[in-house]
Amino acid sequence: MSGPAGLTWSLRGRGAADLPVPADTPDPDPTGGTGKGVRVCVVDSGVEPDHPLVGPLNGSWGVVKDPATRELVVRPDFTGDTCGHGTACAGIIRRTAPDCELYSVRVLGERFTGTGDMLLTGLRWAVEQGFDVINLSLSTTRTRFLEELHALADDAFFARTAIVASAHNTPVESYPWRFSSVISVGSHQEDDPALHLYNPAPPVEFFAPGQNVRVPWLGGATIRTTGNSFATPYVAGLCARILSRHPRLTTFQLKSALYLSAANVQVGTRPSNPLTEAPDDPQH
Repeated sequence: MSGPAGLTWSLRGRGAADLPVPADTPDPDPTGGTGKGVRVCVVDSGVEPDHPLVGPLNGSWGVVKDPATRELVVRPDFTGDTCGHGTACAGIIRRTAPDCELYSVRVLGERFTGTGDMLLTGLRWAVEQGFDVINLSLSTTRTRFLEELHALADDAFFARTAIVASAHNTPVESYPWRFSSVISVGSHQEDDPALHLYNPAPPVEFFAPGQNVRVPWLGGATIRTTGNSFATPYVAGLCARILSRHPRLTTFQLKSALYLSAANVQVGTRPSNPLTEAPDDPQH
């Protein structure tokens, strides 16, 4: 039975042979790729296009108010970065997945100013473009955006666009990192700059380097900075590396690959389940 937009609640009149699905299986080193052929979009404050630690941008857009309709729209953008945050994120992605294609959608202005409407507009546009990975080192605490962001995150999940979203730096509810359909990231304090961890007590799913990280900044400079914002692009870069080797992975397979390659996940024999095994000495 099918409904609007091809939604399917049950399968009738067709079987497995009618639904072939080509798929990839991750290899033992799922993070070994370079990001080649993978399209990564940074939804942030823009990206300084000629920064030596960022390299070439494949496209740049910004959310602006249409002068005629007064509605928010996405247009080609030549402003670059308005505050440095997006350039820092792009540089971490480039360092992690050097051969990926990098794109930018600016939703923040000077001094990190922006609105939930701008975030929603830019993110929706990026999802509609079918980027492979979207880095979102931003969130909103405004609950009035919750429902739309949740639906948008689900749309991305089913379309195989991985939204890698930063958890808030303080213990507050914000979105969309809180949704299970995105890959949520916080920062750890380990010294290894190439180490990510799985969080056994979500909703934050993964921890990555985000403490005292050297990042590119405005004017071709670099700074050291701290925050979940800078752990998130590391995981986005890992996703690009995985997808460059296995382009047909779904987002939940990407999560599995990140999980299995996390430094604290011990892959071994599954422990026995006492509820499904017969007792050693059954009593009569």
